Order: sequence, then C-alpha cells, then structure tokens
Amino acid sequence: MFKKMLGIAPTLEDDGSYSPSKLALKLGVQTKTDYEEISYERYQGKRTKILVIFTEQKNMTMQNGKMFSTGNHPVEAIVPMLHLREAGFEFNIVTPTGKPVVFEMWAMPNEDEKVLNFYEEYKEQFEKPGNLSDFVSSSLGSDAAYAAVFVPGGHGAMLGIPEDNNVGEVLRWAHNKDLFTITLCHGPGSLLSTQLDGNEFIYKGYKMAVFPDSVDKQTPKIGYLPGQMPWGLSEKLAGLGVTLVNKKSDKTTQLDRKLITGASPLASNELGKLAAKTLVSKLT
Repeated sequence: MFKKMLGIAPTLEDDGSYSPSKLALKLGVQTKTDYEEISYERYQGKRTKILVIFTEQKNMTMQNGKMFSTGNHPVEAIVPMLHLREAGFEFNIVTPTGKPVVFEMWAMPNEDEKVLNFYEEYKEQFEKPGNLSDFVSSSLGSDAAYAAVFVPGGHGAMLGIPEDNNVGEVLRWAHNKDLFTITLCHGPGSLLSTQLDGNEFIYKGYKMAVFPDSVDKQTPKIGYLPGQMPWGLSEKLAGLGVTLVNKKSDKTTQLDRKLITGASPLASNELGKLAAKTLVSKLT
C-alpha cells in the first residue's frame, strides 16, 4: 500500500504479470524519441534485406517468482529500423515459431508520430511474422540478398532467444558470410545462442555496448522491475570474454568488426545512424 501511495508499486496486469510503476514510466519511458530524420545516400546494391528477429514471449519470471511484462522495446526496434529503411533497406520480420511479435506496449512513445506511423505500417507483419525455423531450413543459402541480422532489445530478448538453436545458426551464418549483426540493450543476449550444441562463442574478444546488470539491479527500487533479474546479461557476456564498453544505460554504441551494439533505449537513434551509415558505406 505504501509503495502504491508513492507510485513505485509495479502495475499488476490481467495475466498476473507486472508492468513498470507510474514513477518508473515517468522516469524511464520516452513519450517522444530523439529520432533524427537524415537524408542518407541510399544503398543501391543487391543486399537490400535485413532479417529482424523479434521475441514472441511476454513474461519474464524474476528471482522472487513475480513475472515482468516485457517483450521487445518499441523504441529499440522501430527507431533503428526507421534509419535503416531511410538508407534503402527492407525487412524480413520473424519470430522463433512465427507467433506474433510481442512489444512492451507500455514503452510505446505515444507522442512520436514517426514511430507510431511505422508501427501501424508494419503492424500486419508484426502480427503475422515469418517463422525463423522456416528461414533456417529454406533461406540460409540466399545470403546474397541479405546485409544484416537485427535483434532488437527489450528484456524479452532474453526469453527463449539465447537458447534457440535456430538463432545460433542464423548468427553463425551471418558471421561466416561476413554479414552485419545489429543489436542493443538486452538484445545481445541473442549472441549467447552461438555457443549452443557445443559450438564456440564467436564473439569472444569483441567490444560491445550492453545494458548494465548494475542498472537492472537498481530498477526494482522504483518499481520498473517487480524483482531482481533471473540472470545477469552483461556478467555472462563478460565471462565469455566480451569487453563491455559502457557502465551506464546511456547512448553508447560500438562497432567491432561486423557487430554493431548499443547500450540502452537511449542509444536507439545513435545505433540506427551508425548501422545505416556503416551498411551503406561498407556494402557499396
């Protein structure tokens, strides 16, 4: 009751999960993003496609047993995609089994016309995405059409995707074919899938911008999370030989070889610009 009075109690949803408190939404969610419209020198080559792997899972069970209402963060997905589209790329949207994309709708920037318009334009694809397993079985040979794989962030990127063999196969395919991989915030959890089935973790020694565990540990105090995380992403990546380049959930981005990463939702615009400019310049 006291937490409710202060506005720091997570909000109980109909399915028993919790979304962030009123205070957490006020402090941590943008009503309008810092997206910049840029006139890019549009890519004119054949590698026009970007495979976008979204999560289809919603609820993350915290250490205390409470479920966090999560999914893909809309800003972390849509703002980079806006930049990439403006640079001349198109998207193949998939989820692990073809179920609808799950977004953290409480994080939708409801005063951002560009983001809202993009969401409405691609809504049918979000609701009826492709099946990643079908892509693995039928399309890995068509790498000449692809420029990159993009895994948006949101805590939901840590649900199922790091343990998905198809994700690991796609990321190893992108790595071996010299395609770019783009991800941010909690999205780098997907990179853990590359070590499944006894494979070597292919990003050992890479520099990455990743959402810090230290911040995740603090957010339950304001009701953003309903409890402590089930496991620490940045700690796990560091233990595999990754060099983390940020300590805050800020606008940090990092390009290391063909891997482009960003630290948090605040990095979405910078990540989009870096990815768009890098792909156009390196693929031309």
